[in-house]
Amino acid sequence: MLRRLGVPLLTAVLAATLVAPGAAAAPAFPTTFPLPNGFQPEGIAIGPGPFAYFGSRADGSIYRASLVTGRGKIVSQGPGTPSVGMKTDARGRLFVSGGDAGDARVVDTRTGKLLKSYQLASGASFINDVVLTPSAAWFTDSVNQVLYKLPLRHGQLPATAVTVPITGDLVYQEGFNVNGITRTPDGKGLLVVQSNTGGIFRVSTSGVSREVALSEPMTNGDGMLLRGRTLYVVQNQQNTVSVLRLDRCATSARVVDKLTDPRFDVPTTVGAFAGRLYLPNARFSTPPEPTTPYQVVAIRP
Repeated sequence: MLRRLGVPLLTAVLAATLVAPGAAAAPAFPTTFPLPNGFQPEGIAIGPGPFAYFGSRADGSIYRASLVTGRGKIVSQGPGTPSVGMKTDARGRLFVSGGDAGDARVVDTRTGKLLKSYQLASGASFINDVVLTPSAAWFTDSVNQVLYKLPLRHGQLPATAVTVPITGDLVYQEGFNVNGITRTPDGKGLLVVQSNTGGIFRVSTSGVSREVALSEPMTNGDGMLLRGRTLYVVQNQQNTVSVLRLDRCATSARVVDKLTDPRFDVPTTVGAFAGRLYLPNARFSTPPEPTTPYQVVAIRP
């Protein structure tokens, strides 16, 4: 166990679990824990280590929580515009989608410092989610039929982003279009979900899309998580995580399970750690107030 965790990670875990003498120890790895009142969460990113990051739709602040204790704090004050889908890399960088601000940001998870900001769109847009590949960060836009690419040559952040038009089977329609994004099982392409139609599409790195044959539509599909050939799709308004089994080439997928929980209140995105799925409740149907409570729910897949 010590060898697998490594000294920095082990130290963090032990520090997070220590309690004062005589104090009652809280259960490790709680299955529900709170976010700040009024936070309005949407995205989640997990790691490195047993830490999760959440972005605020209200002001873009970043909240870091220990999955061991459920406690956390704001580590990066927001710019006053949203933070939605996000991912972390092994270098401790957090890639953040900026929603209707049309931008993307990269934040140092250790210091909370803004490393780089990219204005991806100048007109109407909604930069919704992001996935990291070995060579790039890819962002979706729910309003414009494009993807945005940040090339990561040798891991270095680029000066500017590249706009990649989406062609082929995927056609934007009225409403909220492409939302969640992840890699294909073979690592050669991308998978995106179109929220308004429920379609899932395989998209090449040049932008050519092919519809994935589904056993049923993923309407209101939001965040996605790939594990091997198993694809988890959060259907936010349905309070459901659909579990799909992809074929080898990600040309077809069938629903093999549906995960629900009475604690769900419009979950939006999903991350995984130590055999659990973690989902923030966005509570879209609840009018947001400064005192509105929000929480994160953990379930077994």
